[in-house]
Amino acid sequence: MPHLVRRGPLVPTLRDLADAGWGLLTTSLGLGAAIAVVDGATADGPLPVMLVAVAVSTGDLLLRPGLRLLALGVGAVGAMVAGLVVQMLIAWAALALVPGIGVSDWRAVLAVVVVASAIMALGRWLVGANDSSYVLGDILRRARSHERAREREGEAALPTEAGLLVVQLDGLSHTALRQAIEGGLAPTMARWLRDGNHLLTPWWSRVPSTTPAAQAGLLHGNSHPVPAFRWWDKDLGRLVVANRPQDSALVESRVSDGNGLLAHGGAAISTMFSGDAPTRLLVMSAAGSGGGLGPGPSFLRFFASPFVLSRALSRSLVEMLKELYQGRRQRVRQVVPRVRRRGWYVVLRGISNVLLRDLNVSLVAEHLVRGTPAIYVNLVDYDEIAHHAGPSRPEALRALEGLDGVLGLLEQVVRASGRAYRIVVLSDHGQSLGATFRQMEGADLATVCRRLLQVPDSESVEASEGEAWGPVNTLLTTLLNTRPARRTVVVGPDRHLPETAATARLPELAVIASGNLGMVWFPRLPGRLTLEEIHELWPRLVPGLVNRRSIGVVIAETESRGPVAIGVSGLCLLRDGTVEGDDPLPQYGPHGREDLLRLAGLANTGDLVIVSSVDPSGQVHAFEEQVGSHGGIGGQQNEAVLLHPADLPLDRRAPLVGAETVHEQLVAWMRQLGVRP
Repeated sequence: MPHLVRRGPLVPTLRDLADAGWGLLTTSLGLGAAIAVVDGATADGPLPVMLVAVAVSTGDLLLRPGLRLLALGVGAVGAMVAGLVVQMLIAWAALALVPGIGVSDWRAVLAVVVVASAIMALGRWLVGANDSSYVLGDILRRARSHERAREREGEAALPTEAGLLVVQLDGLSHTALRQAIEGGLAPTMARWLRDGNHLLTPWWSRVPSTTPAAQAGLLHGNSHPVPAFRWWDKDLGRLVVANRPQDSALVESRVSDGNGLLAHGGAAISTMFSGDAPTRLLVMSAAGSGGGLGPGPSFLRFFASPFVLSRALSRSLVEMLKELYQGRRQRVRQVVPRVRRRGWYVVLRGISNVLLRDLNVSLVAEHLVRGTPAIYVNLVDYDEIAHHAGPSRPEALRALEGLDGVLGLLEQVVRASGRAYRIVVLSDHGQSLGATFRQMEGADLATVCRRLLQVPDSESVEASEGEAWGPVNTLLTTLLNTRPARRTVVVGPDRHLPETAATARLPELAVIASGNLGMVWFPRLPGRLTLEEIHELWPRLVPGLVNRRSIGVVIAETESRGPVAIGVSGLCLLRDGTVEGDDPLPQYGPHGREDLLRLAGLANTGDLVIVSSVDPSGQVHAFEEQVGSHGGIGGQQNEAVLLHPADLPLDRRAPLVGAETVHEQLVAWMRQLGVRP
C-alpha cells in the first residue's frame, strides 16, 4: 500500500509567498508582453494586467477540485481536453471582466495565452531556470506544506519509511555519461558522485540491446520472449512490433509472472511494460485497454494548471525549430556520418523532449508526494536525439543536460516528500555511432536479400553472378559436408509445405532491422530452417551476405553442430567456441559469443541472424536509417549504466551482465529498504 502522508493545516511560509510572488510577476510580464503584441487585445496599464494574473491563478485554484472529480470519470484524454477548455475559459473570463483590459474575440484570447506562454518560457531560459521546473511549483508547495504539518504534529523531522525511485535514461551509455560529466553537462549526477552519495557501475546490455528486451528484463526479470525490437512470429503468422499496444500486451503476457519489480504498490510511468505495477501511467502494454493512460486526476494537475500546457506546447514548437536548425548545421558543416533529420522526427522530438518529459516529471512528482513506495519512469529525450544526431554529438549531450536538470528537480521533491526515497538512475542500453548499411552498400538489407534470393521485384532484382564469394564458400562446403549447392533443390518431406490459400498469403521473405541487428525469416516454411536447408535452397544467400563489407557475421542453426557464426574468412561454432579460419567474433567484445549463442536459442529468432561489422573505433552500421543505433552488439550500445546510492551496494562482485541481473539487484535493494516483501 502507498504510504499516506498525514495532512496538517496548510499554512504558507515566507518561501511559499516568495514563490507565489515570483510566479505572479512572471505571469504578469508574460501577459503584458502578449497583450502588447497581439492584435485585438489591449490594456490600460500594468495594474489591470496584474489583476488578470491574479484572477487566472485564483480561478485555477477554485475550479481544480471540481475538475479532479470530473477527471475520475473521463480519464486522461478527458482530463487533457477539460484542462485546455478550463485554461481558455479562465483566461477569457479574466481578460473580459477585469476593468482596463479589452479582447476582441476568442482568437485573441488564444493568441494571448500562447504568446504569454512562449515569452515566459523564453524568460526562464534567459535567467537560466530549469526547463521543466515550472510544472512542479504547485506540487513542491504542497509537499513543503505537508512536511511542515508533519513536524507540527510531532512526527520525526526526517522520514523513516523508505521508497525507491528508478529513473531510466533511455539509450545512455557509460561512455556518453562520462563525457557529459567531464564536460560539465551533468552537474546533478556529478555532485552525487563527488559527494560520495552515489556510485556509478556499468552493466552489459545483452543482444538484443533494445528497450523492449531490456525493460522486459528490468521490470519482469525475463527477456527471453524478445529476440529483437520487431520480429516475425511463425506461430502467429505475422510481424510482432514491440511498441504497438497490442503486441506490447502480448509480450507482457509472456514475460510476466505477476510478481514484477513494481508488483507491491508501485507505479510504472512511461514504460513499455508495467512491471505488474498497480498504477500504470503511459504504459504501452496497457494502452490498448485504456489502462496505460492512467487515472484522469494524475494528469489534471499538468493539463489544467494555468499556462503549463500552453507553455509546454510553445516550448515544443521551439524544440522543433531547434531541430531544423541543428540538422541544417550538420549539413552545412558536412558532419559525417549523418542521416536525414526531417519529417515526423521533427515533431516527435518536440513532443518527447518537452511535452512528454514535462508530463512525466509532473506524474513522478505527484507520486513522490503521495508516497508511492516504488516508482519507475523512462525518459527518452537523449535516445531520440542520439538516433538522428549521434550519441556524442552536441545536441544529444545537451538533451542529457536537460535530463540531469530533471533529476535535480526530482531531488527537491524527494526532500519534501513523506518518504526517505533513494534515487537509482539507470539506462537500458547505450548507442553506437556509424554510417548506415544503406550508406555503405547503396541498398538496404531487405533489397540485398531479395537480390541474392532472386525474389521477383521489378525495382530491386539485379544479376549477381559476378560477385566473388572468397574463402567463405569453401568453409561452408566443409562445414556442411556437401558439394556446392545446386540451383534447384527439393526440401525433404519434414520441411515440405504445400502451398495453400493460407500460406500463399504469407510473404516469401521477412527481413527486419533492429539497429545493427538484422533477421531473416522464410514465413512459408514452418519452424526454424537450418543452415543446410538454406544453403540447399538458396546457395547464394549466406555467401552473398558475409561478403558485404558492412556485415560482420551471419548466424544460423546447423543440423548437428549447433548455431554457427559465419564471417567473410572464418566461422565460429557458438556452443564450444571452435573456430575454423579467422574468428569473426572478437569485434563484438568479451561477451560476443555467449550473447550470440543466447540470441540463437530464443524462440522467435530468425532463420538467419545478421550483425553488422564493427570497425576498430567501435562504429557499427545500422540496418535502419539511424546514425546512432542500438539493438545488436558492438561499440557503446551494450555499455549501460547503473548509478545507485552508496548505501545500497551491489550484492555481487561479478560484473552485471544482462537486464535480469539488474532486476535481481533492484529487487534485493527493495527488500533491503522494506518496500517489497
